[in-house]
Amino acid sequence: MVARIVIAAPASGHGKTTVATGLLAAFAARGVAVAPFKVGPDYIDPGYHALAAGRPGRNLDPVLVGEELIAPLFAHGAAGAGLAIIEGVMGLYDGRTGAGEHGSTAHVARLLDAPVVLVVDATAQARSVAALVHGFRSFGPGVRIAGVILNRVGSDRHEQILRDACAEVGTPVLGVLRRHDAVAAPSRHLGLVPVVERSAEATASVAALAELIAASVDLDAVHAVARSAPGLTATPWTPSVAPPAPVAPVVAVAGGPAFSFGYAETVELLTAAGAQVSTVDPLRDESLPPGTRALVVGGGFPEVYAEQLSANTPLRDAVAALAGSGGAIAAECAGLLWLCRTLDGRPMCGILDADAAMTPRLTLGYRDAVAVADSVLAPAGTRVTGHEFHRTQVTPAVGASPAWAWREARDGFVAGGVHASYLHLHWAGSPQLAYRLVASCAW
Repeated sequence: MVARIVIAAPASGHGKTTVATGLLAAFAARGVAVAPFKVGPDYIDPGYHALAAGRPGRNLDPVLVGEELIAPLFAHGAAGAGLAIIEGVMGLYDGRTGAGEHGSTAHVARLLDAPVVLVVDATAQARSVAALVHGFRSFGPGVRIAGVILNRVGSDRHEQILRDACAEVGTPVLGVLRRHDAVAAPSRHLGLVPVVERSAEATASVAALAELIAASVDLDAVHAVARSAPGLTATPWTPSVAPPAPVAPVVAVAGGPAFSFGYAETVELLTAAGAQVSTVDPLRDESLPPGTRALVVGGGFPEVYAEQLSANTPLRDAVAALAGSGGAIAAECAGLLWLCRTLDGRPMCGILDADAAMTPRLTLGYRDAVAVADSVLAPAGTRVTGHEFHRTQVTPAVGASPAWAWREARDGFVAGGVHASYLHLHWAGSPQLAYRLVASCAW
């Protein structure tokens, strides 16, 4: 039994992250053990959640892992917590394009039988807020909107009008944030700047959010709503995937500011498969951890740090040597760019006979993919669902042996022990990926 609440909104930009992060920090300051979650494939918001809560921020994405794993993953991530706060994605009922509300915040709220608090940007709204709240409350069967938090309210008079309107439709107002109370967090081409890139400033921002939310929101009322969630019958997910390797190989996982995108379950799965997992920061470390047999490079912002990555010649050479010796390298999105010959004209690892560059075009969306060739991650024919999110282009886009295919598209490179593509995967949905990668280290 874990008290739990979903923080949702009518659309993106209403203030979900501000409220969710502030609630996590405010309850943590009260001594409540809080577990943070984010609906969807987002990597950046969970970093702020983790900073606020003092434990890993985790993702709940029915598209990437299947709806049957949402409650088990929640139970795993919420173990030992007294309160779980789940930040939604986009608008409450926005799911995967063309699939109704599948993958939406509403979908996850129903799977977890969790009450919803709607964050509403009240800018330029008065009594009409009642129609908006009533519409969202009545639209989705099985979704219980237990209250609202009004954001960007202009004055005492504005607040009273909004409160009266919400009372007309029987929806409690649990908090009010004024326009001048905004706590700014810097952003760029893919959203907020990750916590790892601005640790001191992010810590200060989260502390300010804790104070703001504690002063503006009825925390006791929010906690009461969360405690109203019924018991959840779910066996916690476990990262065991197969009998672990007899000799624990060293698997390096890229981290630091340039490669900050990753799911907590990836390392847990690699460890359960028998690996010794060690982090390498390509902006700081000039060598791979001793004995490294495999390297996992997730997403991030290598384009922001291209000059520093290029200047780290010793590590680039070490990664190339690992590939040349048959070592396993699994790279996605940012990792793909780093393995290329160049990124925006600057030398990278040179493992792939391709060049990468920033573009103004955003590529975004879920992909139902099939493995084209046998690789260290998956045998040919393996089906996965991943997510693509970038403003870059690799030329050529695929190698002689592509990694994945979907619809009419092909993506990525498979060469020797290297598997590199744009596709982000949540390995909890395909745990065999971790076992196959670790098993490939027996060379």
